[in-house]
Amino acid sequence: MAKKTVEAPPEPEVFAGGKGRATPSRREREAANRRPIVVADRKVARRNSKSREAEGRERARVGLQNGEERYLPTRDKGPQRKFARDFVDSQWTTGEFLIPVFVVFFVATLLIPKATWLFFPLYGYLALTIIDGLIRAWIVRRRLAQKLGDRGKVERGLNLYVVMRSAQFRNLRVPKPQVRRGTHVD
Repeated sequence: MAKKTVEAPPEPEVFAGGKGRATPSRREREAANRRPIVVADRKVARRNSKSREAEGRERARVGLQNGEERYLPTRDKGPQRKFARDFVDSQWTTGEFLIPVFVVFFVATLLIPKATWLFFPLYGYLALTIIDGLIRAWIVRRRLAQKLGDRGKVERGLNLYVVMRSAQFRNLRVPKPQVRRGTHVD
């Protein structure tokens, strides 16, 4: 019978590199992860926590007022919403005067007896405000469609966004207007 030669298994390769330190034992890792559950001074910890939260809220408030994208609520995020905001903010709208008109009509109805006829001009002004907002929304959608071309679609809900923004006082709009009136928005 022929003798079979058995080859020895290849020796494992030795890597020249390495992490340069010994692997920590489980006991060492657990000891490093241990932290006290209860802080030594609860009052100081609570004060620190509240001050950190207050700083975070203040950063978010300032960021929201300046229109920084990461601090905006979801309804205001995105380039299309920014374009719509800037377009509305760059013009005078009839909706800006809606609340003062309501107040004038309310006072007039209190002063003039049997002034039910005053509600017709009030409803007319309300209808004018809505029509003005819808016309602005139509213009915004058209300009965005021209701007986007084949690349994209105009977002859902943009009409209502434009109408609601145009019906607010300029100084009460959130995020605050970033463009001056009369500015051409592209």
